[in-house]
Amino acid sequence: MKGGTVQINWHDTKPVLTLDFHPLSATLATGGADYDIKLWLINPGEAQKKGPTASYQNSLSYHGSAVNILRFSPSGELLASGADGGELIIWKLHPTDTGQTWKVFKTLSFHRKDVLDLQWSADGAFLISGSVDNSCIIWDVNKGSVHQILDSHFHYVQGVAWDPLAKYVASLSSDRTCRIYVNKPQTKGKVSEKMNFVCQHVISKAEQPSVDDSKSVKNYLFHDETLPSFFRRLAWSPDGSFLLVPAGSYKLSPASEPVNTAYVFPRRDLSRPALQLPGASKPVVAVRFCPIGFSLRGSNPAAIFKLPYRLIFAVATLNSVYVYDTESVPPIAILAGLHYAAITDIAWSPDGRYLALSSQDGYCTLLEFEHEELGSPVSLSEEKKVVSDENKNPIQKPEDMVIDATTNDGVVAVDSTKSEAGKNEGKQASPSSTSTPISNKPAKRRITPMAIDP
Repeated sequence: MKGGTVQINWHDTKPVLTLDFHPLSATLATGGADYDIKLWLINPGEAQKKGPTASYQNSLSYHGSAVNILRFSPSGELLASGADGGELIIWKLHPTDTGQTWKVFKTLSFHRKDVLDLQWSADGAFLISGSVDNSCIIWDVNKGSVHQILDSHFHYVQGVAWDPLAKYVASLSSDRTCRIYVNKPQTKGKVSEKMNFVCQHVISKAEQPSVDDSKSVKNYLFHDETLPSFFRRLAWSPDGSFLLVPAGSYKLSPASEPVNTAYVFPRRDLSRPALQLPGASKPVVAVRFCPIGFSLRGSNPAAIFKLPYRLIFAVATLNSVYVYDTESVPPIAILAGLHYAAITDIAWSPDGRYLALSSQDGYCTLLEFEHEELGSPVSLSEEKKVVSDENKNPIQKPEDMVIDATTNDGVVAVDSTKSEAGKNEGKQASPSSTSTPISNKPAKRRITPMAIDP
């Protein structure tokens, strides 16, 4: 792996708030506080130690305020962008004599305040958006109209995610709840079934077992509205086997300080997290999966995830990034000291070669992985049947983890005697440093994902 912060004028020195790779061409799109969307061509690092660079291609100028979120549709034909003031635009790719150009296709109007996150359905026909107006909206993209409004949250909706198997959507809010909605289609006579999402789970608090058998205490699982970020970008694994949720704040015992974490919710039981990824010194603000799977290395029989392939995902805190794979327990890479201000978004290229980060400091980081550095790619399209049986749990507890019984009502009970999560942050390096920004100092304590539900 090589790369680092790319010192170019991304958005006129204004904060870069979001980015995404085109699923076919791997063009990088960035959105910023300068109201613009910019398209970039990523150039691989040619020299042995030289990292990848970005070349400016084009600007999409239409928004009248800061662009907080943009995502390409699965087919790559459309691009959705959300901005301050409730602006939500669908762009469409049109062929021209000299190549291709993006033009405004639809303007989706209903949100009253800033749009902070959005996600496409797997078929590209629908879109879910989350806003400062406390609501999520499911849009019919072709009609350009509202399909359904989910308005159960009591504060800003800062993250939304659409299940790739089309059964669930999830939202995360600064009201300290994660909500899971399940599709229960409505049938009217002979009319075809209409997609209809109903709230199935509200994840908010966990119960702490008391030491002296007194009344147990419930603690919130997520940060409150004082979290210094506009975003809590959650994500489904590309095979739909689990949901990864940021902005976690977990107390290992009633007397301990909260630990920043991301939670893993298995598809089998989305009412409570089965695993947490602790250790970050700053809150987790975004998570993103590499879109492709990799063959098992077979080197770790005690792997937590029982999957026939490896999935790789990035977890971004305000100031660092952890890269995990599902076959190893500790992170496979930790990067810190990349930016002067908060990280805002993460994106993987469609072939898994590049990982990109955006930041409030006006710069982006590009990381390049060598050929098969992450492993041998495998197709996930044939493997999605693995998670079709929701009675199977893709997550198992390591043998050395002590798991307490889980109480009813979806409340998680965690043994207060569990080992304390380690903090494995690398030494903060100057953002202008050209060396590969990977922590190589020995950790004081190992970061260990901890199972909290058998």
